[in-house]
Amino acid sequence: MKDLAYLNKFFYKYRWRLIPGVIFVVISNIFGVLPAKVIQIAFDLVTENISTYRLFNGFDRQELVYEIFGYSLLLFGLTVLALALLRGIFLFFMRQTIILMSRHIEYDLKNEIYQHYQELSMSFFRRNNTGDLMNRVTEDVSRVRMYVGPAIMYTINTVVLFLLVIIAMISVNLKLAIYSLLPLPILALTIYYVHNIINQRSEKIQERLSKLSGFVQETFSGIRVIKAYVRENDIKEKFAAESNSYKKDSLALVQVQATFFPAMLLLVGLSTIVTVYIGGIEVMNGTITSGNIAEFIVYVNQLTFPVTSLGWVTSLVQRAAASQKRINEFLHTRPEISYSSNTRFELKGQVEFKNVSFVYPDTGIKALDNVSFEVKPGEFLAIIGRTGSGKSTLANLLMRMYDSDSGEIKIDGQTITELNLNHFRSQVGFVPQEVFLFSDTIANNIAFGESSKTELDKIEQAAKDAAVYNNIAEFDEGFDTMIGERGITLSGGQKQRVSIARALIKNPRLLIFDDCLSAIDTKTEEEILSNLGKNLDGKTSIIIAHRVSTIKNADKIVVLDKGQIVEQGTHKSLLKANGIYKDMYEKQLLEEQELPE
Repeated sequence: MKDLAYLNKFFYKYRWRLIPGVIFVVISNIFGVLPAKVIQIAFDLVTENISTYRLFNGFDRQELVYEIFGYSLLLFGLTVLALALLRGIFLFFMRQTIILMSRHIEYDLKNEIYQHYQELSMSFFRRNNTGDLMNRVTEDVSRVRMYVGPAIMYTINTVVLFLLVIIAMISVNLKLAIYSLLPLPILALTIYYVHNIINQRSEKIQERLSKLSGFVQETFSGIRVIKAYVRENDIKEKFAAESNSYKKDSLALVQVQATFFPAMLLLVGLSTIVTVYIGGIEVMNGTITSGNIAEFIVYVNQLTFPVTSLGWVTSLVQRAAASQKRINEFLHTRPEISYSSNTRFELKGQVEFKNVSFVYPDTGIKALDNVSFEVKPGEFLAIIGRTGSGKSTLANLLMRMYDSDSGEIKIDGQTITELNLNHFRSQVGFVPQEVFLFSDTIANNIAFGESSKTELDKIEQAAKDAAVYNNIAEFDEGFDTMIGERGITLSGGQKQRVSIARALIKNPRLLIFDDCLSAIDTKTEEEILSNLGKNLDGKTSIIIAHRVSTIKNADKIVVLDKGQIVEQGTHKSLLKANGIYKDMYEKQLLEEQELPE
């Protein structure tokens, strides 16, 4: 239960729903127990009236006794119905308070988890697959809701009903009450033994479900690759294997439950037999009436559902505990990237790297080694290098997706760790190497860079600056064209240009292009760079590229190799240096000359 203790703050928040719910539980059970007493009185009345009826056999008064007897039974029957109706009303109120409370808690918990996900660092998402993240915010939260709603409700109902029934039993006959309740200790020991097994198997089921969800999500994301390599059957077999593992674990839990519930019913049935036997002896001894036996049987049967539901409630609680434990693992994960400053500032665009080194924590790969350079406001900096030289790592560190292991990064003279991160990022236009577009209209994808209420004229201008306006205009729906998942309906170059438009629309003070012109032809690339020159006059731009033609007009070029800066300068000065840059330039010129016309 220590994992479920996290939910206590929600119980306190919705205490004015929980407290009335508990009151309604008590009242409904009072009306549930009272019919047993009415039945006892009615049963004894029947016994007495039958004797009286026979006593007046042959007399006119016999008819009068019969009529009184009939009206009495009718009155008792109507009383039982009235009590059942009142109980039903308060049961309705009970569900309207406690079950509704559980829905509110489910809503709050989902929002809390989702908000926490957004605060976590990039390294967290590298370590955990999407299917597992989704499963914890959906399936796990749903199981927790079953604890804060039905499990809590039935637990309170069972405890209150047990207390009322036991008090009523003892008030009638202590000896009969003790014998009737003898199977309950056995029941308690059985529950104690079984609940540990249920807990272990519930945790295993949730782990299997997360793996299954992750597998399915990854399969659907990579469906084009699967079809291209004709691997449908292999994937089908892997899915069947994962699904079969989940089925085995689920069946193992069901087997425990299948044994548990009949055992509960057996113990309740045993209580009924003991009640009738011991009750009969007590009637013969004259300590109770036959009506009391009927009353006790009603009490025992009233305990049937609570007792049999104990197994179900135990399962709900244990599965919720397993799910909440998984949720707590992520909720207790602290973001590696944090900031305390609330000060707003206007970004001028000065960027400085001083002896920056970085090693990816998950792989141990050293991406940057003692890197130092400076970009003044309004300058155009280009970063070039071979694959794996650390170019994208520079962009990620500058956007503070990660923190460097050593050295420092300064923005306008301030250390980046001291800045209000959200305010800093809001003034930066970042186009990542891996383009991501949402399953929405093209207009909304571009407007995402600024606001969902951005005017169409501004969206169109951003598309023109990114040289994608004409392509969009050719679509039947224009800017209202729906983009498939991850932009699947667009070509690689179109996706990159829509992503560039998304960055340009916010009119950033600092623009970072992370090799996002790779799928664009040379002519379109020149048009984009020309537009950038007009729109970013006086603003800082950093472009990471692998084509020399993209960056030859840069104010400064930084050449990376194996995480180190091996050269820096202008295009002309680097060509004169006869180093790596010149070698890359000549190879690219040769490749362009060899391309067929």
